[in-house]
Amino acid sequence: MQKIPLVFYRSLSGNEPVRDWLKSLPEDEKRIIGMDLLRAQWHWPAGMPLCRAMGAGLWEIRSELPGGRTSRVFICCYQDSLVALHGFIKKTRATPDHALSLARTRKKELES
Repeated sequence: MQKIPLVFYRSLSGNEPVRDWLKSLPEDEKRIIGMDLLRAQWHWPAGMPLCRAMGAGLWEIRSELPGGRTSRVFICCYQDSLVALHGFIKKTRATPDHALSLARTRKKELES
């Protein structure tokens, strides 16, 4: 088994929004999300409950955080790497449309 590299999406201006979002989280939450991303790298393609296909080559990494909070990191495969496109704390049962739309937009930008 081989670990697949994980890279962070970088905008045209050079920002890495997922890395910045992760840095803003409390230490325990960063560690949990980081371990889940690492598990996905080692076990790709990982299935539920860690990873769920969102269609069109988009996947979500699902992390359960302290206090009943939940995070999602949208990823895609690109040039033999996993790319973290968007991360957020889930506040509702359904995935917000704007979060999915943003991840899809970033994936298209990456591929163009």
